[in-house]
Amino acid sequence: MIKVISGIYKGKLLKKVKGFIVRSMPAKLKEALFNIIQEEVKGCVFLDGFAGTGSVGIEALSRGAEEVIFIDEYYPAVKAIKTNLKICGVEHSVRVIRREFNRAIINLAREKVRFDLIFLDPPYELLKERNPLKVIKKRDVLKPGGLIVLRHYYKTKFEAKYFELVKQKKIGDDCLSFYK
Repeated sequence: MIKVISGIYKGKLLKKVKGFIVRSMPAKLKEALFNIIQEEVKGCVFLDGFAGTGSVGIEALSRGAEEVIFIDEYYPAVKAIKTNLKICGVEHSVRVIRREFNRAIINLAREKVRFDLIFLDPPYELLKERNPLKVIKKRDVLKPGGLIVLRHYYKTKFEAKYFELVKQKKIGDDCLSFYK
């Protein structure tokens, strides 16, 4: 089980996705993330990209995010996100999109949706083939002054030529890279 760390849903136990396709975010890493971004979360429009269980987006809601959009194309993950939202009693200020990430961003851009905070937790192998930050830049879905946080394997060589790397935090085998 995954636990909501803080805020109005503190202590709620969330369901995991069965199998090894979805990596749950360790509590220590999630806590470090929210310690860093806590000032930006309250009242923000938050994107949980490659959302898995939705625990990061739910944590953002719990800590005062105004709206959260969850994107994942894996059906069991989308089902887990919806279940976890029900567990927390969240009925408004959320949207769950089952679609490939780039296609979802293109559609959101057409709707003129823009984010204050974007959290991305793609499969580690995906970063060797594609750059999810490229579509964010091209479709202009990050508000001015917004922040992107990318979780990746600490040994992954990743260049985000579209945004400025402002901070990195390594915990175990994971790295959180912060871009403006």
